[in-house]
Amino acid sequence: MKAVYIKPFLTALLIIIADQAIKIWVHSHMYQGQEIKFLGDHGMLHYTENNGMAFGMELGGDWGKLTLTLFRIIAVAGIGYGIVYLIKHKYHRGLIMNGALILAGAVGNIIDSTFYGVIYRYAPLFHGRVVDMFYFPLISGNFPQWFPIWGGEDFIFFRPVFNLADASISVGVILILIFQKHYFKHETPEASAPNSEMVEE
Repeated sequence: MKAVYIKPFLTALLIIIADQAIKIWVHSHMYQGQEIKFLGDHGMLHYTENNGMAFGMELGGDWGKLTLTLFRIIAVAGIGYGIVYLIKHKYHRGLIMNGALILAGAVGNIIDSTFYGVIYRYAPLFHGRVVDMFYFPLISGNFPQWFPIWGGEDFIFFRPVFNLADASISVGVILILIFQKHYFKHETPEASAPNSEMVEE
C-alpha cells in the first residue's frame, strides 16, 4: 500500500487508540459525575456518559439509540470510501487528512455505543453509552434581565462535555469549512485570445 494511503488511516488509527485509552482510564479510575480539575474551574475532566451524538445530544428510546448506532456504522463506511476516493483522485492532502479526523472520531464513538454495553455488562450490543470527559466552562455568569428569552438565567460557555472523538470530528469539519475554497478550487484553462492564430502567408 502506498504511503499516501497509509498516512490518513494511520492518523485515524492513532486518534482512535488515544480516544479509547482516555475513555478506558476515565471509566476505570473515576465515578460518574466526578471531576478532576487541571485548569481550575475553567478546565477539567468531568466523567459523564450519554446515549447519543456528539456533545451529549440524543435520540430518545431504545430504537433511537439503535438507529443512531447503525447510522454511525453506515456513515463510517461511507467516510472510509470517500477518503479512498479522494486519495485516488488526488484531492488536496489537507482535505484527505481532515476526512481522516472525521473518520477517527466517528469510529471512536461507534466503539462505545456498539461494544461498551456488552464489555461493561449494562446493555446489549449496539446499546452502549458514549463516555465523555472534557469540560471547559470558560465563562459563566447571568444574562441581564433585559435579554430576550433567557433574561436573568445563568449561562456557561462552553457547556458541553465531550471526548477526543468529538473534538476530532469538530476539528475536521471546521477546517474543511474554513479551507473549502482552497481544497476544492478548480483551475480553468486560459481562454484563447482573439486573433491569436498565426496566419501563414
